[in-house]
Amino acid sequence: MPSIDLTGKVAVVTGSGRGLGLAYAHALAAAGASVVVNDVDEAVAEQAVKAITEAGGTAVAEVVPVGTSEAADRLVNRAVEEFGRLDILVTNAGILRDKVLWKMTDEDFDAVITTHLKGTFTCARAAAVRMREQGEGGSLILVGSPAGQRGNFGQTNYAAAKAGIAAMARTWSMELGRAGITVNAIVPVAATAMTETIPAFAPYIEAMREGAPLPDFLRKGEGFGTPEDCAALVPFLASEAARGVTGQAIGIGGDKVALWSHPQEIKAAYADGGWTPDTLADAWATSVGAEPQTVGIPAPKLPEA
Repeated sequence: MPSIDLTGKVAVVTGSGRGLGLAYAHALAAAGASVVVNDVDEAVAEQAVKAITEAGGTAVAEVVPVGTSEAADRLVNRAVEEFGRLDILVTNAGILRDKVLWKMTDEDFDAVITTHLKGTFTCARAAAVRMREQGEGGSLILVGSPAGQRGNFGQTNYAAAKAGIAAMARTWSMELGRAGITVNAIVPVAATAMTETIPAFAPYIEAMREGAPLPDFLRKGEGFGTPEDCAALVPFLASEAARGVTGQAIGIGGDKVALWSHPQEIKAAYADGGWTPDTLADAWATSVGAEPQTVGIPAPKLPEA
């Protein structure tokens, strides 16, 4: 296996002023890539750039909310103007507007879809155009979520967007394969502002902030750790070592890395001449519906007190 060396490569990481996005940007810079840091908060973006450069990396900031084609073009153009090319795109930017279905407004829905789903689309399209023009391949790394893989209570908008992102990764891996551009979705699980609101995790996150390590039942059993634990996957997927990895959804967190399955048929039944409502009702419980699929993110398995 070749070593992970991204020297000479250029990356755009959306939503990289803090949290997981900042960890991805740091990891890419540490591997030698030049990074365009993106955030909606100028002070946060500039602080991220400062931290990366003080650690020996190369980075610049581009402050713009993702979603529109104009924002995507700004990010790609900034990479090309500063560093001459674009090789890696990480679509991390996101917001939350959590509400149950009957309380979710159009504005709640549209804001999340615009940032996550449309933002991923517009940025990936702009990056793909540039990478195809360069003719040297590239890497699109799309950030998904367990909510998009399994659904999550109160997250109609977020789960739908993240499910769509995984579907786009599969589609684009086919469309961009001939151009040598790999496309993968990553499914990170880490201690962030969102996960610290989960009551089962909260005391362990607080203890971690005070210097205590996360216990093995979280790091291994739940695949739950720090944003930095998730970051290694990004430079790997952007490297020559992962040239054959595309169209995949890959989970990472704590000490765990995992490959998510694609949706697929798991059981089938047949009726000569086709099905009627009555024959479906008669056969469902003993055939295809005998073992229905579960929904939602499984609750953490905490050790007994």
